[in-house]
Amino acid sequence: MVYSAGEIENVRVAVRLRPLSKKEKLSGCIPVVVADSENAVVYVQNPNPSHIGPPKTFMFDLVFDSDSKQLDVYNEVARPIVDKVFDGFNGTIFAYGQTGTGKTFTIEGSHTSPELNGIIPNSFAHIFGHIAKAKEDVK
Repeated sequence: MVYSAGEIENVRVAVRLRPLSKKEKLSGCIPVVVADSENAVVYVQNPNPSHIGPPKTFMFDLVFDSDSKQLDVYNEVARPIVDKVFDGFNGTIFAYGQTGTGKTFTIEGSHTSPELNGIIPNSFAHIFGHIAKAKEDVK
C-alpha cells in the first residue's frame, strides 16, 4: 500500500485501547495505558504508586484510544485493505492479543446498532456496496 509519505508498506500494526470494564471501575482500577492517537504512541505507566520514572513508550503505525468509534477504526485500518483487494491485491486483517482485550468487539462488533458494527460487517457492507455499484455501472 502507498501512504501519504510515499512509502510502500506491506504490514501495519494498529493498537486499540479498550475502556475499563464496570468491574474494573468498581474495584478502583485506574488506567495505566494511555493512547496518543495523533503521534501513534502508547504509554504504559507502572501501576505501583511508589514507582518513580517515565512510562514505557511504544510506537505503532496507528493508535486508537478507548473512545474510538468502530467506523473510524474500519476506515483507518480495514477500508484501505479492502480497496486494494478491489484492485486485485491480497489483503489480510487479523486481531491478536490477550483474552478480554476487545478483539471480538473490534472485529465483529455488536449487532444491536449499525454504529457498533465491527470490521467484518463493515467490510461486507463495503464489498457488497462495491458489487452493487459495479452492476449499476454495467447497465
